[in-house]
Amino acid sequence: MKTKIRELRKQRKLSQEELAEAVGTTRQTITSIEVGKYTASLPLAYKIARYFGLTIEEVFDFSDLEDGLWNNSNRN
Repeated sequence: MKTKIRELRKQRKLSQEELAEAVGTTRQTITSIEVGKYTASLPLAYKIARYFGLTIEEVFDFSDLEDGLWNNSNRN
């Protein structure tokens, strides 16, 4: 899943550690989310979006998931 977290962090001159502390997670988790190796849980995605004053959809790109859901629902 693609995110805008790295860009948002850089705009605000935040380190991964600072963002992690602000949203109650680890720097390693923020790193993994930014590089697409980990998908944030809904509560964490909400905290990150709220931290930046945005909606979850403005921070996280769900288009690849939507394509998969659409394809799965059409199999019947």
